[in-house]
Amino acid sequence: MTQTPRGGGPTASPRVRLVDVAREAGLSKTTVSAALNGTGRMSEAVRERAREAARRLGYRPNATARLLRAGHARLIGYAVGEFATSPWAYLDSPYYARLTSATAQAALQHGYALVMLPTSSGPGEWADLPLDAAIVADPMAGDPIVEDFIAARIPVFTDRSVEGRAGAFWVDIDTDAAVTEVLDHLRAEGARRIALVLPDTAIRFHAALVDSYRAWCAGHGAEPREEFSSGPGNGPAIAAVERALSAAEPPDALLVASEASPPLILDAARRHGRTVPGDLLLVCISEDAAAEHADPPVSTLSLQPALVAVAGVELLVAALESGETEPTGTLVDTRLEIRASSRRRSEGTRRRTGVRAGDE
Repeated sequence: MTQTPRGGGPTASPRVRLVDVAREAGLSKTTVSAALNGTGRMSEAVRERAREAARRLGYRPNATARLLRAGHARLIGYAVGEFATSPWAYLDSPYYARLTSATAQAALQHGYALVMLPTSSGPGEWADLPLDAAIVADPMAGDPIVEDFIAARIPVFTDRSVEGRAGAFWVDIDTDAAVTEVLDHLRAEGARRIALVLPDTAIRFHAALVDSYRAWCAGHGAEPREEFSSGPGNGPAIAAVERALSAAEPPDALLVASEASPPLILDAARRHGRTVPGDLLLVCISEDAAAEHADPPVSTLSLQPALVAVAGVELLVAALESGETEPTGTLVDTRLEIRASSRRRSEGTRRRTGVRAGDE
């Protein structure tokens, strides 16, 4: 019968040690260690004797100790910079959830494991961890966690803000091309008052997003219309959308970069008496699967988090395994999924009138 401690759970079996295997096999600890590691000079019979004793006792080598003796632990620290005041809030974000999952999977395929770090981690929280490298997704401008990793000579993968720095590797998107594609699409559908809703955070992507939006507006003689959400989550994002829709001259299109449920954005538009796409065109920068199933389905710009994760991990692992510290990086393409929420004119109408996207 299984023994049960007072706490109510089954008693854990004691860990089998190398010395226990040596005693069972009638060999020295050194001989057993060499036999199990495939090293040392001994007969095959002695080696098999050690292996059989290990199998019989259920011995598991201490992988961590073995890796540390080899000079690495195959551990990669992971933190998200954008939510510095809400350390684990990023796990509620469809984008960061996909990025984190894809990063963990890509690392594991290369034999590395992620160590999840609080967003606001300092050296006191990770200095004693045997990290081989670190990943910081969307760091804040001048983020101390990136600087701390670089100062500690721990290779780091992050966004393009570290371009050119030794031991730092980056993956990013061409924000200007992505924004231009979305805004050109909305203009081709007849929009002339396009508002941008985005988080009020100092990460590189959001700064580049605003710059690209303003440059596009200047090039098309349009007035920039910007609303900033005060924090992560649906509440602040929807509040910013409603402020944009309450303007004296309301927008006829929205590009929403603040992460919010697309159906909730549609509900906000209805509360303000706007129909989508009749009165208001809508594109969300989002990885939320609900967008495709909303009524109407919502157009989305995907930042391709899975591709970012794979590209970044490959750069980092290549550097770790080669010892190369020369900085390098790459750009990943975004993907615009055009759905009913941003289609005002049918393809048939365009063909009859001879109008092409971008010519209006």
